[in-house]
Amino acid sequence: MSSSPPTLPPPLPSSAPARPPARRTPLKPHPTREEIDALPAWEPLPRARIHLVETPAQAAAALAAITAAGVVGLDTESRPVFRKDEVSDGPHLVQLATPDEVFLVPVGAQPPVDFLRTVLEAPELPKVGFGLRSDQSPLQRKLGIALQGAVDLAPLVRRLGYRQDVGLKAAVAIVLGLRLAKSKKASTSNWAQWPLSEGQIRYAADDAHAGLAVYLAMGCPQAGDGKANPRPRPSRRG
Repeated sequence: MSSSPPTLPPPLPSSAPARPPARRTPLKPHPTREEIDALPAWEPLPRARIHLVETPAQAAAALAAITAAGVVGLDTESRPVFRKDEVSDGPHLVQLATPDEVFLVPVGAQPPVDFLRTVLEAPELPKVGFGLRSDQSPLQRKLGIALQGAVDLAPLVRRLGYRQDVGLKAAVAIVLGLRLAKSKKASTSNWAQWPLSEGQIRYAADDAHAGLAVYLAMGCPQAGDGKANPRPRPSRRG
């Protein structure tokens, strides 16, 4: 004779109230132009700390400074193209920044490829900046250099609670509380023409140095896991 399955007692009511769903913090918009304009101005490096790298001796001095710093701010500049069917032949300038100095490397007929390869292909040396993914193909195509150890700061600043990736000017405002001037005239100038103007030199140096300053102020985060790198040697500016 079959028996009916035992009847289980109803579950006891829970003494703890149900938790409400967690509220997500609203994402912040980028700072407005008016908000940035109200900030104190970014202080650029003195002109004496901005160096052109055109000789083997200058490249050796730059490499020694970058190696001692343990981190380098990276940016590149290319002559702009104005037609849809025109292909850029840049980069025409590579900017490398330490906390104390900036090195501007022209990529002309005889660029210091060995120096650039030593710096840019070293995986243990963080290269930090904005939009570094877009620099990889031009560096490979023009110089045969495979960029390694790159830390793109745009998504890292976005993780601070912003809706979209953040560019250099907005990042300087957000992280450093400073206003970085960005000259459209300099950004769209002919970077293949040498010598550079003083306006170009200042613009190029600020781009690399300000990116590094943002990275250091954020505690040197890594792109992959959000952990902090060992802090490089601090700046001796002043």
